[in-house]
Amino acid sequence: MAEITFYSNPQSRGLIVHWLLEELGVPYETQWIDYGEQMKGAEYLAINPMGKVPAIRHNSAVVTEAAAICIYLAVSYPEKGLIPSVGDPKLADFYRWMLFAAGPVEMAITAHSFGWEIAEERRGQLGFGNHEDTLAALEIAIADRSFICGDKFSAVDVYFGSSLQWGMLFGAIEKRASFEEYVNRLQARPAAQRSVKINEDRVKSLTN
Repeated sequence: MAEITFYSNPQSRGLIVHWLLEELGVPYETQWIDYGEQMKGAEYLAINPMGKVPAIRHNSAVVTEAAAICIYLAVSYPEKGLIPSVGDPKLADFYRWMLFAAGPVEMAITAHSFGWEIAEERRGQLGFGNHEDTLAALEIAIADRSFICGDKFSAVDVYFGSSLQWGMLFGAIEKRASFEEYVNRLQARPAAQRSVKINEDRVKSLTN
C-alpha cells in the first residue's frame, strides 16, 4: 500500500501536487474527487473541511493547500533533493519565494482577475502592494538563474512556476520573456509532462 494518498481533480490545482509527486518518484495512490456532491460530501470534508482539492494523506498525517503540500513532501523526502539542506543559504530562497507565490502572487492574480482597483493610498495595507510591484519581484526571483534556488531544480519551482504559468495562461500575469523562458524550462521536465498526461487522460475518460 502506498504511503501517500493523493486527493485531486484533473481540472484543479491538484496538477501542481501531481507534478511534484512525479518528481519525487515515490509510490502514491490517486483518489479522484468530483466537483459538487463528492467534494462537499461528509467523507471528503473529513479530509479537507474546505471541500477543496488537492489534499494528501501521508501515513497518518493530512495536509491541504498546494504550497503546504509541496513543502511537506520535499521535507519528508530529503533524499530526493527537492529542498536545500538546513544550513544552505538557498533554503532562504526556497521558503521566501514559495510563500511569496502562495501569498502576494495569489492575491495579485485574484485582484487582477476580478478587476479590483486598489486605491494608491491603500496599497500599503495589502500584502502584494500593487500588481506591478508583484511582477517586478517575480522577475527578481528568477533573474540570472535557471531555477529559484540557483542551478538546481526544487519543489519551489513546481509551485512558483505553476503560479506563473497559470497567471500568464489566463492573462493575469504579463507574458514577459523571462517568465516564458522559465516556465518553458519547467514544462520540458519529464515529470511535468507525465503529470499533464495523467490529468488529460483522466479528463478524456470522463468525457468518453
